[in-house]
Amino acid sequence: MTADLPCVLFVDDEERILRSLRMLFRGRFEILTTTSGREAIDWVKRRPVHVIVSDQRMPEMSGVAVLREVAEHSPSTMRILLTGYADMDAVTDSVNEGEIFRFVEKPWNGVALVDSVAEAAGIAMSEFAAASRSAIPRDARAKSAEGGISFNAIAARVVVLDESGDLVALVRDLLPTAVHVAHATSLEAALDILAEKDVAMVVAQLASANGDVADSLKQLKRLRPATLSVVVSPLRDSRLVIGLINEGQIFRFLLNPPPRELLRRGLIAGLERHAEMRVASNLLRRHAVEAPRAEAATMPGRLLQAWRRLREAAITRIA
Repeated sequence: MTADLPCVLFVDDEERILRSLRMLFRGRFEILTTTSGREAIDWVKRRPVHVIVSDQRMPEMSGVAVLREVAEHSPSTMRILLTGYADMDAVTDSVNEGEIFRFVEKPWNGVALVDSVAEAAGIAMSEFAAASRSAIPRDARAKSAEGGISFNAIAARVVVLDESGDLVALVRDLLPTAVHVAHATSLEAALDILAEKDVAMVVAQLASANGDVADSLKQLKRLRPATLSVVVSPLRDSRLVIGLINEGQIFRFLLNPPPRELLRRGLIAGLERHAEMRVASNLLRRHAVEAPRAEAATMPGRLLQAWRRLREAAITRIA
């Protein structure tokens, strides 16, 4: 009966939580449960697992550590972190190391959790099917952070939104000289560049949780899913980062000042991922975002004009 159902693996050190999840998802998916992160990783190594939903705080190993190893062994498995403790380190590690699809807090909303898992399962099933038709499995892709660069550096374009100029100088120092790095000192200028050029990555300095930049990164992901975002901020605000993960699918979040090596690895990995998506368009589904939970603030007229130009440019490219 379960042969045609997507497989979902739940990892939590509390049996009562696993019982609740089995009841919630019964009949919809093939369900695997374990209280051991190591057993979860062994399962992923042995058989297809479309979605893994892991708790963060477990005695043997953290949920982020589990999801990080799952990503290494089965990158097509969609990863969701489910936790009652939204501490800043866990949130940032979940995006930087686990590259999660969603961050879900306990107590969860049953309908929303089922919808997120179902969306993730559909994406994973298409990726597993594509990988089975391909001669080169997705998990065999080059790891340029440790070796040679696999993206086309000459074609790559990065926009750095940075008022001071310090961040753009660092990005230029870390990337190959063939990568075109554009400097935008305002959000409006960044949107104008995005309207005119095919941009692989936006590196944004985020100084305020309530400003237009965070909302714009979320809107940009809905409009341009192949454009990845790296956020650099001094704000230790876990709610902000959770929103950027779920509603903006940011690729990395680094506290300011960003460690050079972490930023370098994030930039190279992001350019590789963008190149991957240009070749395999089915991977764009992995960057689907949640609908905004709060109504966006009214934007100034100058930003509305910039967004209008960006949307018109997107329609022109599709046509």
